[in-house]
Amino acid sequence: MALASTTAPTLSWSSSTSLQKSKLPDRRTAFVVIAQKKVKKLRKIILKEDIKHVGTKGEMVDVRAGFYRNFLLPMGKAQLVTPALIKEMRKEEQRIEAEKRRVKEEAEQLALLFESFGAFKVKRKAGKGKTIFGKVTSKDVVDIIKAQLQRDVDRDIVSVPEIKETGEYYAEIKLHPEVTARARRRAKCNTKSHDFVSCKAMNV
Repeated sequence: MALASTTAPTLSWSSSTSLQKSKLPDRRTAFVVIAQKKVKKLRKIILKEDIKHVGTKGEMVDVRAGFYRNFLLPMGKAQLVTPALIKEMRKEEQRIEAEKRRVKEEAEQLALLFESFGAFKVKRKAGKGKTIFGKVTSKDVVDIIKAQLQRDVDRDIVSVPEIKETGEYYAEIKLHPEVTARARRRAKCNTKSHDFVSCKAMNV
């Protein structure tokens, strides 16, 4: 009896059945590199004293945080600005402005008093004609104001022209940077004795 021949099945791969590579979508992402400088942290401060290349006492400036933390703060040279401090500073500025106005108004009233005053008397030796001996100085004016008006005035703010004879003169009293008492005076001399005369400085 003859045995039937058996042939093992075989798999054949043709080009039509071969696996093809799948095309995947390109999902690459572009990256942009930016060089960023380090941000400098600043602090707003008020200087308690003059500091070279930084500012003057009482000035509000911006400085680096490290400079304030490591130098200004430990040395007590500056104070950090806060909302509470700003509010306090504004109140102080208002107080100072009010005081400036008060001082100026007082100076204006005092100037009016000086310029409306009647006469001052100074004794000096008499010379020939209209001449007098001895100078009329700012100290004379200060002493007269003290004696007749009970007002203390610094002689440094009084300007008196050189007076050698009778005539009309101006004496200036700088009561305030914006207020100067400028009174026109007429000097008269009447002989009371052989040695002295009584001189009047009068408003005209």
